[in-house]
Amino acid sequence: MGCVSSDPTPADDSPFRSERTERDEAPQFVLPLVARIERAAPPARTDALETAARAVLSILGDERSLGDGEWAQAMRDWQDARIRKVVRRARGAEWRRAEALPGITVTGKSAEVRVFPPVPLDGWPKDLARLQVSGTDLEDPEPPVDADLSAPVLWLNPDLGMSAGKTMAQAGHGAQLAWWELSDEERAAWRDSGFALTVRTADPARWRELTASGLPLVRDAGFTEIAPGSCTVVADHPALRS
Repeated sequence: MGCVSSDPTPADDSPFRSERTERDEAPQFVLPLVARIERAAPPARTDALETAARAVLSILGDERSLGDGEWAQAMRDWQDARIRKVVRRARGAEWRRAEALPGITVTGKSAEVRVFPPVPLDGWPKDLARLQVSGTDLEDPEPPVDADLSAPVLWLNPDLGMSAGKTMAQAGHGAQLAWWELSDEERAAWRDSGFALTVRTADPARWRELTASGLPLVRDAGFTEIAPGSCTVVADHPALRS
């Protein structure tokens, strides 16, 4: 299904577009996210998606990421280049080693996701670099309830089949685009709510409406799984609705 709205960032400076831009000339960084996936008790898929999105928002709004904070320079360098996020999985001792590294753990109903300050694309800490990207296939034991439209909703493209890890990264992209569009007061209110949000797959008719609405829209650069330029997520934040 086509994408019919424009990027929320200027067309020549989108961090997600597939064509080469000035962002590609900057040193490239990646935001690592690690999902805890124990064999005996994996998280529900939708909860993992929502927890990953809240993890991205948590590090964006953390005082260590702002001003002269200890993560601020890395966050600026990352946001000046391509906005890359990679989700890896951990269990047992792997998870405990990941938790020992500087970062933020966000907990959902069944999911735990730890987000770390950006690292160079080829400079992952060894305890994160050894973690697997594959194996994040998750399921919902029951269909998710309808989204609460009074809160932010990250709508997924119904025509794309992505792994849970890839979708977690895409939900994080959508949350980040919404964050960039908000005022300081709106960001503070979202933070005070615990970054309340839901992630849902849109039905085809709603997806067509959403992509024409002017809301922030993620077009993936196509590094993994899907074609470059694919529209993956619309960030439907109440404060951004026209």
